[in-house]
Amino acid sequence: MLKMNNVKKKYPNFTLNCTLEVKPGYITGLIGQNGSGKTTAFKSALNLISTDGGSIEILGKNLEDIKSEDKENFGIVLSDSGFSGYLSINDLAPVLKSFYKNFDKTYFFKQCQRFALPKQKKIKEFSTGMKAKLKLLIALSHKASFLILDEPTAGLDVIARDEILDLLREFMEQDENRSILISSHISSDLEGLCDDLYMIHEGQIIFHEETDILLSDYAILKISKEKLHKIDQQYILKIKEENFGYSCLTKEKQFYLDNYPDIVIENGNIDELIMMMIRGEDL
Repeated sequence: MLKMNNVKKKYPNFTLNCTLEVKPGYITGLIGQNGSGKTTAFKSALNLISTDGGSIEILGKNLEDIKSEDKENFGIVLSDSGFSGYLSINDLAPVLKSFYKNFDKTYFFKQCQRFALPKQKKIKEFSTGMKAKLKLLIALSHKASFLILDEPTAGLDVIARDEILDLLREFMEQDENRSILISSHISSDLEGLCDDLYMIHEGQIIFHEETDILLSDYAILKISKEKLHKIDQQYILKIKEENFGYSCLTKEKQFYLDNYPDIVIENGNIDELIMMMIRGEDL
């Protein structure tokens, strides 16, 4: 669906250098702190900003060869995008029909009713959660095959986030060839949704792994200073000094379970991975 190879975008105080791939049938997550480059990567992939190097292929075509009819296959949610707040949902329907030849008015209104979005109320009067749901429903309403979603759950409470994640799961279940690229700094959302994850930090992709492997094989070792020098360190990725000694990130949890039963070993999660990859040090 999408291949970005050494895509560069230079600003005075920031440089993006991004390589990632979204495969057909995959939900791929892009994680990182605010300001790490997620939105810049998304806008580069969509040709909304010029780039300074690298190549982008989307839907099997070079980015410069994408035509307006190809864009029908994209469903896009960007953090700074949206329609005029003075429009209502009733006003939006004919606008969307003019934009997308495959706009499904029946589906759109059915989903608006499902999520209690008032059809006559002006969008500027919607809550944050209502606006987020509307943006996603617009992206889903024209039978796109590839969703590109930048922080679609930002600022939402846990119920609203869960409703949006359910919508995305339904979208994927309807066609096995559909794909999603989604960014978020809320790790729990992506942990239960994505097939694989990329981590971006200061504009650089620093990590890529399948989510199942991350959750099953990665772990945090809690080790005293004395014990650190007695264990096999070849599978330790990052190390961080703590009051008790060291936290060590490994992707070979079973090796340490089998060989060092006296070590405290905690299952890894995305939050801990981000912390260790950014704040940890190489051995």
